[in-house]
Amino acid sequence: MTLQDLRYLVALAEHGHFGRAAAACNISQPTLSTQIRKLERFLGASLFERASRTLRTTPVGAEIVGRARQVIAEADAIVALATRAGEPLSGPLALGVIPTLGPYLLAWLLPVLRERYPKLRLAVHEDLTANVIERLTDYRLDTTLLALPVTARGLESLPLFDEPFWLAAPAGHPLARRDVVREEDLRGERLLLLAEGHCLRDQALAICGSASVTREDVPDLSAASLETVRQMAAIGFGCTLLPAMAVGDRREPGLKVRPLADAPGRRIGLVWRRGYPGARDLHLLAELIVSHLPPSVRPVGRAARRPGGRRAA
Repeated sequence: MTLQDLRYLVALAEHGHFGRAAAACNISQPTLSTQIRKLERFLGASLFERASRTLRTTPVGAEIVGRARQVIAEADAIVALATRAGEPLSGPLALGVIPTLGPYLLAWLLPVLRERYPKLRLAVHEDLTANVIERLTDYRLDTTLLALPVTARGLESLPLFDEPFWLAAPAGHPLARRDVVREEDLRGERLLLLAEGHCLRDQALAICGSASVTREDVPDLSAASLETVRQMAAIGFGCTLLPAMAVGDRREPGLKVRPLADAPGRRIGLVWRRGYPGARDLHLLAELIVSHLPPSVRPVGRAARRPGGRRAA
C-alpha cells in the first residue's frame, strides 16, 4: 500500500465514478481499477459497493477513506514544511470560502497574493458553511474564510474584519429615500432571503427578526446566489441585506442601498484545524488580507497577531 494508492482511493470516493476519478488522477480508468482491486486484496476488505450505475463506499471503506485523507494531509504537510522553510506561503494551499464572501473578497485578494507570494499554489473551494467546515475537518481543505463564530470542535479561528450590512431596496421603495434605515423601519417589509444553508440568511434573520418583517425566500430558486437576490430586489420583489463588499462601488438602475443604524454586520475570520503545521503561514495570509482591506470593512485588532502570542479566540 502506497501513498499514491491512498490518493487513488480518496479520488474514487470523492468522484463516485471510475472515469472521472481516473481523469482527476491523470491515469487511465483500467489503471485505476487495477490499483483499487490490489488495495482491496491487500487490506482484505471490499471498499466500494459496485452496481451498474452507482459506486458507493462500504462502511469500512468510508472509515478507511477518512483515515487516508488524514495520511495524505500529513504527508503533504511534510512536503509543505520543507518547501516553506525556504520561502513562506509557497506550495499548495487549499482554501475554503463561503459564496456570499468569495466573489467579492477574491477579486482583490488573488492579485495581491499572486504579486506578494508568486510560488503559492492556491486552490479555492467555494461552498456553504457546513460543507466547507466538513471538508476542513476531513483534511480536504487547509483553511477557510468564514463568518464567525465557528463552533465545530478541534478548530482554531483568527478574526480578520467586521463587515457591516446594508439594506438594498427597489429605487421607488420608501426606504430608498432614507439616509439611515432603522430596525423598526423594516417592520412589515418583505425581506428577500437566501436559501437554507447560507449563513447570511441566518444573520439577516437575527438582525431583522424582532422587526416582524415578512420573510420571503427567493421564489423557485432554492440555490439562489447573493447576486440573484440583488437582482430580485432591483426588479421590485422586495428588500434584502447585502454585505458591504457585495455593495462595493456599483450603482445599479432600480436598486438603492442604504446603511443600517448601529451598523450590524458579520465578523469574518480565518479558520483551520488545531495543530495544523502551516499555522505560521496562515498568520501571514491573515496579515496580508487585513493590510489590503477595502474601506467598506473594519479590520479586527488581533488579526495581525503572529504565532507565539495569545491564541486566537
